[in-house]
Amino acid sequence: MRAATEGGAAAGGVNVGIVGIGNCASSLVQGVTFYRDAPEGTPGLRHPVCAGYAVGDVRFTAAFDVDTAKTGRDLSEAIRAAPNNARIFAEVPHLGVPVTEGALSDGVGRSASGQFDARGAATAEDVAGRLRESGTHVLVNFLPVGSQAASELYARAALLAGCAFVNCIPAVIARSPRWARQFEEAGLPLAGDDLKSQFGATLLHRALMDVLQRNGVALHSTYQLLGGGNMDFLNMQDPERMATKKATKAQGALAGGAPGGSGPAMHVGADFIPFLGDRKVAFIRVQGEAFGGTPVEVDLRMEVDDSPSAAGNVLDAVRYLKAAMDRGIGGVVDPVSAAVMKATPTPLDEDAVAAGLRDLTGSG
Repeated sequence: MRAATEGGAAAGGVNVGIVGIGNCASSLVQGVTFYRDAPEGTPGLRHPVCAGYAVGDVRFTAAFDVDTAKTGRDLSEAIRAAPNNARIFAEVPHLGVPVTEGALSDGVGRSASGQFDARGAATAEDVAGRLRESGTHVLVNFLPVGSQAASELYARAALLAGCAFVNCIPAVIARSPRWARQFEEAGLPLAGDDLKSQFGATLLHRALMDVLQRNGVALHSTYQLLGGGNMDFLNMQDPERMATKKATKAQGALAGGAPGGSGPAMHVGADFIPFLGDRKVAFIRVQGEAFGGTPVEVDLRMEVDDSPSAAGNVLDAVRYLKAAMDRGIGGVVDPVSAAVMKATPTPLDEDAVAAGLRDLTGSG
């Protein structure tokens, strides 16, 4: 992360572009409407003001997808189009933001093919042109799991357009020295990879393992089994796409964020269960050894709406990255990545994250 010598104060709004108008995009767009004028203490929102920006400062200015049922429609309409099945919790007014045809590349996997009519011939230059003309500040990547090539195309478009980039999927962008260097050299903030839910299986799994280890339990093995009925779970039925998710899930859950190494054996599985819709059910098991070699076994079950649980962290991420832009910070913004992502390039503990975010926003 490189900072300019003089930081600018937060000013104006946060203009956000979205790649992939699926369930997470639906919840994010609805969330801005829902919380724009919500009173203090409304459940679910951690930061009414984040990095100097209120929820009402967030504006959607560009959107990209390859589903012909969504392209050409206003963003407020496209978020309701099938196969989206996220809960509708806010009536979003007409936004005046058409969904533009994006780049197909590797964005549609085998399991998802045939679920909708896909078309996308856009180039990075096409996307960059739309971002520039719309005045977008931060581009959010909500592509399906396994979309490495497409994610790189949109990362390049963000660089060409002068936008910050939030990589919400397991594609290797922030963890790539090449992409991190390019964003640093361009003076543009980058956060990634693979978004954590505001309260999800990774957060709960990590907390459980942390508390056991802090109290002397030697962890031997653990698993996280997930079920859901949205397009994300359908995409994860492709083994090569699921492999990327397993890697970031393991990195996010293991203590200290360290993948593999001397940690416990870990397994992650995911099943597509259509009737669950956008609900996600997680089963977590941890096995270890305590005082005197006695066994410890913990089993947990949790159920949440998958997409709304993710949207809150994105809402924070775009505001933090706009603040980073205001201060001339380029490259991977480590405290933001560590706060909201599963697989950050530089793992940080909670104290380091809090200190980094305070430094980013000039709040202490």
